[in-house]
Amino acid sequence: MEFLSEYGLFLAKAITFILTVVITLVVVIAIASKQKNKKGELDLIDLSEQLKGTKKSIEEQLLTSHQLKVRHKSEKKAQKEKDKQAKKAAKNGEAADGLPQLYVVDFKGSIDAKEVTSLREEVTAILSVADEHDEVFVRLESGGGMVHGYGLAASQLQRIKDHNIPLTISVDKVAASGGYMMACIADKIISAPFAIVGSIGVIAQIPNFNRLLKKHDIEFEQLTAGEYKRTLTMFGENDQVGRDKFKQELQETHDLFKQFVTKHRSQIDIDKVATGEHWYGLQAIERKLVDEISTSDDYLVSQLDERHIIQIKYTQRKKLADKLGHAASIAIENSVFKLMQLNINRFF
Repeated sequence: MEFLSEYGLFLAKAITFILTVVITLVVVIAIASKQKNKKGELDLIDLSEQLKGTKKSIEEQLLTSHQLKVRHKSEKKAQKEKDKQAKKAAKNGEAADGLPQLYVVDFKGSIDAKEVTSLREEVTAILSVADEHDEVFVRLESGGGMVHGYGLAASQLQRIKDHNIPLTISVDKVAASGGYMMACIADKIISAPFAIVGSIGVIAQIPNFNRLLKKHDIEFEQLTAGEYKRTLTMFGENDQVGRDKFKQELQETHDLFKQFVTKHRSQIDIDKVATGEHWYGLQAIERKLVDEISTSDDYLVSQLDERHIIQIKYTQRKKLADKLGHAASIAIENSVFKLMQLNINRFF
């Protein structure tokens, strides 16, 4: 009897545990199904308020109690007048502060430029409310990547220009290759002194395992229709005809890249800068690749009294598997970066 009693208790616990797991899974699936139609969220961040708030907090720490009292009295009076003007503007259908908007967008590009998904949403949102009196400010960071991905990213920025809205792009770290292709769309390019700019060139590389396969008596077959459907391959035997065609395609892509840069920055001597080289900001301004040496922070502070600064950020919802994969990729990237630091002999 004691055995049956213990067994019954164990069985009850086991069933309770299983039911708890099942109910938890059902709840998670139900929540996920409700959110599956929501692709992402558009966040608006008032940078003007943040910057002014920071400045005010620091100044108040430096003032005496008497100075603070005077200041608060003055602010109260100013706020009363501001509310009065806002009420008047609302009746006339005008903006409360009368300032044009400065829309801030961040683009930190990967090799495949997958961030263009968020960029297109951000640009669409801006174009729905902005006019020619406003301005778009893009904080760009990218070392380039796939041609078609960055071609689309540049096209998204071109949409802003097509609506006659001023576009300024700031490069704090790097805008090379496809990243610079995006940057040259701007009316004005701002670069930090040691930001990497340029790299107007095209590169392609592919490993070939044909000899290894032959060594192990492994045959590889690839069937195509069309003389140049496949020029170079990883597993087949490449010939000079395929190499020549591949080089021709690279050259054609480079020519298109040069034409694109020349169209948007006619002041550049394209033959001197389209060598695939990159330059630091202080060198890039001499070659007219950029227009001004500054950081994005300095630019935003300089516009604080001229425009209402607001950041537009589209965030895509990620599934649990995507979050775990992203965490794993970051861990791998950090490990590779540390390994590179041990082997690269150029230091600053």
